Amino acid sequence: METIGSPLLWLVFGVVVAAALLVDLVLMRHGGPHKVTFKEAAWWSVGWVALALAFNAWLWWYAGQQVGPEAGNRIGMEFLTGYLVEKSLAVDNIFVFLMIFTYFAVPEEQKQRVLVIGIIAAIVLRAILIFAGALLLAKFHWILYVFGAFLLLTGIKMIMAAGKAPDLEQNPLLRWLTGHVPMTRGYHGGALSVREGGKRLYTPLFIVIVMIGITDVIFAVDSIPAIFAITEDPFIVLTSNVFAVLGLRAMFFLLQGMADRFHLLPYGLALVLMFIGAKMLLIDVYKIPITVSLGVVAATIGATIALSMLRPQASPPAGHG
Repeated sequence: METIGSPLLWLVFGVVVAAALLVDLVLMRHGGPHKVTFKEAAWWSVGWVALALAFNAWLWWYAGQQVGPEAGNRIGMEFLTGYLVEKSLAVDNIFVFLMIFTYFAVPEEQKQRVLVIGIIAAIVLRAILIFAGALLLAKFHWILYVFGAFLLLTGIKMIMAAGKAPDLEQNPLLRWLTGHVPMTRGYHGGALSVREGGKRLYTPLFIVIVMIGITDVIFAVDSIPAIFAITEDPFIVLTSNVFAVLGLRAMFFLLQGMADRFHLLPYGLALVLMFIGAKMLLIDVYKIPITVSLGVVAATIGATIALSMLRPQASPPAGHG
């Protein structure tokens, strides 16, 4: 398994992520449970994107020094493209998170805590999936074709489902949880469980955290194969993925009041998955240049956002698909 990831690179990455999470948690605790404003979310979003781009620039420079300018340029572009793909696909996570929060009427002041726990869990789970995927690809090249076909079909399914509000009542996981987990009728601050009458009962907040965690794993199954189409280097796959996930909380609060304005975005995300799936299926016939991939992803996402703004949805559905 070829990788640019030297012990120094892994150390720098680990320190940057740990420091960023620590600062985020300290500032969140200092501010206490509160409703996150659009301005606060915007500043946090700018900060997370700036951190990712700064790491990208440093990686670009470092790789150029270690393996030459040409390889350094390729590695820098792979990280940037992977980050853009993961950041774009994370928007779909947010639409589902919004639906879950609305369904369970999660108090505004508790949303931050749920998302932070979800992000930390997502980083751990995605790291496991990425290393497992890298090991499989190193031994079985044909798995790329499986990934490609899966992404192509997922994109087609997304186009067919776009605009339709999923019925959370019929979600099998939610039905199982609410049928088997003893629950309280309401929230108890930030508590995940309480004792009532000598019996342990779980609050709706516990169910929400489980749903958010499972949802992210499901989305990771889509997004991780997508980035393996861009690079098979586990260091670039993991770092670009983690930096995209780190900004998820800020992006959620930035978009929660604007979700209906981007009604065409699911079509753009579906086209991106279909393009990446096709790229995987063609990898041994024609390798699409990384600059072309970056251009297609950026243009597709940008175009669907612009069209959504130019042609607002007349009557938004109750939920989002």
